[in-house]
Amino acid sequence: MESGQLVTVFGAYGHTGRFVVTELATRGFVPLPSGRNAQALEQLADEHGLEARVASVEDPASLDRALSGTAAVINCAGPFASTTGPVIDAALRAGIPYLDVAAELEANLDTFAHYRERARDAGALIVPAMAFFGGLGDLLATAAMGDWAEADEAHIAYALSNWHPTAGTRLSGAVSRERRGANRLRYSGGQWEHRTDDAPALEWTFPAPTGPRPVIGEFTMADVVTVPQHLSIPDVTTYMTVEAVRDIADPHTPAPTAADEGGRSDQTFLVDVIVRSGGVERRATASGRDIYAVTAPLVVEALERVLTGRTKAIGVASAGEIFDAPDFLHALAPHIALDLHPQQQTA
Repeated sequence: MESGQLVTVFGAYGHTGRFVVTELATRGFVPLPSGRNAQALEQLADEHGLEARVASVEDPASLDRALSGTAAVINCAGPFASTTGPVIDAALRAGIPYLDVAAELEANLDTFAHYRERARDAGALIVPAMAFFGGLGDLLATAAMGDWAEADEAHIAYALSNWHPTAGTRLSGAVSRERRGANRLRYSGGQWEHRTDDAPALEWTFPAPTGPRPVIGEFTMADVVTVPQHLSIPDVTTYMTVEAVRDIADPHTPAPTAADEGGRSDQTFLVDVIVRSGGVERRATASGRDIYAVTAPLVVEALERVLTGRTKAIGVASAGEIFDAPDFLHALAPHIALDLHPQQQTA
């Protein structure tokens, strides 16, 4: 797409933000890096020959200047509990779409709760969690649902070869834990539950060649926020391979390092989604490389569809609600391998 449109990337100098800047430029947009760290912004802008605008969530006027004259804003700056509100408010003042890559459950819940009516009344578009966690699982679950109006349960299982977290991931996780205290969240019976028991250790049979793997059940990720917002499914559960959980829990696990010229790490992923209704299940899977890097084509594909009017909703919307899920997933073919399985009888 040769649009030449300016797009503000708030938190552009972070690990994921850099991938987003590159993806925007590759698709013909003009990224406008923004954030509070003037030195990091200047370095990034010099590397890419871009204009940079320093802005802080504590200074609404600086956010207004950062968004002035741009077509949209993509928020890549965590912890999102601190940044989503101020940046969404600035986007609403500017009259431009807002997208973010937040994986924080609480931040995403806040976005839906606090901005749904306001954004709808303004005819605005706000797309939270448009990332590996949140967006991808939501699209897969929506594609798996197909023509079903409702289902009994949805299961989203993640097999990561490893999980070397960025500094932003660690900070966001710390903020989430502080807000939850000793509780963990589970979505069951159409309601959120706060639980203090240990999440269950289970085994999940991923498609070949991955096969059966030990997982932590009820390892609740952003998909559990986004899916019930638009799909009539009362029980939504996510699972994570044990090795990945150990990595993210270990404070000594190093940050991701580049293994190719595009900056991607050697991490691989498989997302396996099963939706069940009665005695029938439908399945969709996606596999690829580097959960942080793949977030860039996810959010930029979403941006392009928003700016070209290929949307099905206004207000605050999940990926599967606002976009044609199968078409969107097929558009990611250079970045993910997709398999939409036929439905099967389970009982």
